[in-house]
Amino acid sequence: MADHIVIVGGGPGGYEAAHVAAQLGAEVTVVDTDGVGGSAVLTDCVPSKTLIATAELMADMGTAQELGVNFHDHQGDAATSISVDLGRVNARVKRLAADQSTDIADRLDRDGVRVVTGRGRLGADLTVLVGEETLRADAIIVATGAAPRTLPSAQPDGERILTWEQVYDLTEVPEKLIVVGSGVTGAEFASAYLSLGIDVTLVSSRDRVLPGEDADASAVLEDVLTRRGMHVLGQSRMQSVTRDGDTVTVTLTDGRTVSGSHCILALGSIPNTADLGLEEAGVAVDEGGFITVDRVSRTSARGIYAAGDCTGVLMLASVAAMQGRIAMWHFLGDAVAPLDLKKVSSNVFTAPEIATVGWSQKAVDAGEIEAEVVMLPLAGNARAKMQGVRDGFVKLFCRPGTGIVVGGVVVGPRASELIHPVSIAVAESLTADQLAQAFTVYPSMSGSIAEAARRLHRV
Repeated sequence: MADHIVIVGGGPGGYEAAHVAAQLGAEVTVVDTDGVGGSAVLTDCVPSKTLIATAELMADMGTAQELGVNFHDHQGDAATSISVDLGRVNARVKRLAADQSTDIADRLDRDGVRVVTGRGRLGADLTVLVGEETLRADAIIVATGAAPRTLPSAQPDGERILTWEQVYDLTEVPEKLIVVGSGVTGAEFASAYLSLGIDVTLVSSRDRVLPGEDADASAVLEDVLTRRGMHVLGQSRMQSVTRDGDTVTVTLTDGRTVSGSHCILALGSIPNTADLGLEEAGVAVDEGGFITVDRVSRTSARGIYAAGDCTGVLMLASVAAMQGRIAMWHFLGDAVAPLDLKKVSSNVFTAPEIATVGWSQKAVDAGEIEAEVVMLPLAGNARAKMQGVRDGFVKLFCRPGTGIVVGGVVVGPRASELIHPVSIAVAESLTADQLAQAFTVYPSMSGSIAEAARRLHRV
């Protein structure tokens, strides 16, 4: 008789686990509340990156004249400005998110996965309670994700004070937008709306934008954003956000105030783990409510696994998906390699993008790993010159002696694509020489990766 897997949550950690379990012959039930795909598809990754795609096009328009392209209106006069129809943009965002959710649901159906709509709660002896139904399982995966963090002094109203999940209801372009929080989410939205022609102020409690990213990369991004007109308030901690009619006021802890028409709260995430029956099932959580898991996604309770943002391991859709796959490979006896965070590539979808993989400059500087470092500006790249790209760089880290590539950073257009050869090098323990000797197209941005690798060559 086939094992029965019950997955609580239909996001990347859940649906990818379901595909693997079905492939390995298990009977699979997914319990989902808000729509298959989870927040990654419906309110986070897919919507935000769709919005950013429009912002990228707008940013490219800014360099059009330099490349010899002029715009004219319907009367033949030179166009003096380009505007965005935010209502149409957000309608497209919602449509693509819904379509992606439907595609995922269709694939689950083709795999024979049953989807039950409702809120799942863990019961005794490996059961999941959904309304009046009790699902008995051989193994359970909890993949319930996380939600935007808010504060009592900064409560969203869905109209002018917004979480990042609520911005897609905007139909009119904000006159003046304040983004509170300079982590990945805050930086991405601030960069996107700036590219859409909106007056943006970014409130950062730290001394720089993206404090968790490579410092050189953060410096490039902050320079670009301020050069393009963003107001960046560093070392400015938010105390409260209030609304009076059409005006939103952000009060800082030092008494200063910033006023605008709209405010986006990007204050981090809290796990969706409350009232799931975790304690009764013996599933341990940390002080922040995140489920504690090991490198093969096991919780403290036998037969119960967890994947995705509810674990707080590394809050990326790609990591959630891999945690879910690993859980099923492990439980169903397939070949499995434990999760290795030093092989995870990630990207910040700002303009320019910031992509990273492996060991970081911070770890090298702290003496956690000995590595040689080369940083090569993109400004010298032939393709970059053709495209009018002046900002960005490629940075590689390799071990002295062996020359094995252990990390990298790419800052520039489509860095999310350019990081892939570095990610392969890190995953497969390739040397800088091996990376350098693979052919690249001329001219191409990827040529800078090979050139950086060549500079790490030691006779």
